[in-house]
Amino acid sequence: MQQIKVFIGIEGDQSVLEREVNTWIEQNKVKVVSIQGNIAPQTLARQELPATSTGRTFRPSDLFILIVYEK
Repeated sequence: MQQIKVFIGIEGDQSVLEREVNTWIEQNKVKVVSIQGNIAPQTLARQELPATSTGRTFRPSDLFILIVYEK
């Protein structure tokens, strides 16, 4: 039976998300059917990051990973 697992991370910490996904796959010994991902659009931040050349600042985007797997 196919099941899903969702992972969420933030832009700039891709290596943390990669390790989390790979560790989960290895520890749970699952057969991965497919992996899909998405990056959320950036949202404007309020004086939290240095301004870009346009004067706008952006928060890191959310990363979304969806794994379809079988046990």
